[in-house]
Amino acid sequence: MKTALSALALTGALLGTLACGRKDARPESKILPKVAVSLVPQGSPEGGAWVAATLQSTRTAMLSTRMAAQVKRVLAQEGQRVAAGTLLIALGDEDLQGQLKAAETGLATVEAHHRRIQALQAQKASTLSELEQVQAQVAQAQAGVSALRANIAYTQIRAPFAGVVQSRKVNEGDFVGPGMPLLELVGEGEQELVATLSDQESRGLKPGAKVAFESEGSEGEAQITALAPGGDAATHKGTLRAKVLRPKGLRQGSFARILLPGAAGPQGLSVPRSALVQRGELTGVFIAREGHANLRWISLGEGAGSFLPVRSGLKGGEQIIDHPGALQDGQPIEVSHGK
Repeated sequence: MKTALSALALTGALLGTLACGRKDARPESKILPKVAVSLVPQGSPEGGAWVAATLQSTRTAMLSTRMAAQVKRVLAQEGQRVAAGTLLIALGDEDLQGQLKAAETGLATVEAHHRRIQALQAQKASTLSELEQVQAQVAQAQAGVSALRANIAYTQIRAPFAGVVQSRKVNEGDFVGPGMPLLELVGEGEQELVATLSDQESRGLKPGAKVAFESEGSEGEAQITALAPGGDAATHKGTLRAKVLRPKGLRQGSFARILLPGAAGPQGLSVPRSALVQRGELTGVFIAREGHANLRWISLGEGAGSFLPVRSGLKGGEQIIDHPGALQDGQPIEVSHGK
């Protein structure tokens, strides 16, 4: 009996100790201190928004043929500069050459017959219908020869203009068909930037206006040559083309960025870089609301200067806290109007 009472007393003491331990270990609620903050000054954003673009030549051709034939010779390689009219690819034309010789022989025969009929007609020894018939035969034979010569020309793939071979799609021995891409040729002359813009981004732009751009670490200037309205059913964006004024000789196909002056996000909103908060891959700002700082994640576009366009996450009229420092979400704040 004494042993049982001792065990019960010991158990009670342990339970009491654990209960006191849990009570002492209860965390106290942390109260964030109230801090003074300043808001983003009102005003129009400086700089503008960047949009992605591609640098390309104003003259680009993907060469193909209308004939089904085997590639006989490839006379140009990637990166090779060629003059206008240079033979680039030769296709097999043996069958066509044989047909051409037969057609030329037929033409020579019918032309000889035509001369005899003309001589007889001069002597009143043939009828007018016979002369008209042989004239039609000559015209038909000439058309056949011309068609075969044109088809043979399609087996000779030549450069339509001076440029650089951008890519070669076939090798010797390949069999190609009508319309199959054989070789891409890019002109070395003028270059242009091509970009897709939303209605908001293209607002205020017009053909003839000049824009700044960046590509491969080089800064340049381009002049807008075409600005199509948003006609894409999926993106509702249009196309901008701008002729490169300077610098010259940039690499074809390079990525570029065009600076749209004074542009902002889709809702016309911008925020200064000094107000941004970075948490890993997320970007946000603190909004001053009812005496507290509320962290808001936002999506940004590319911009120049100290302002960046806002794509989503903000509404017009919200008060953004500038230079948030170590501010925490939900922290009490007092707006300072002295800055």
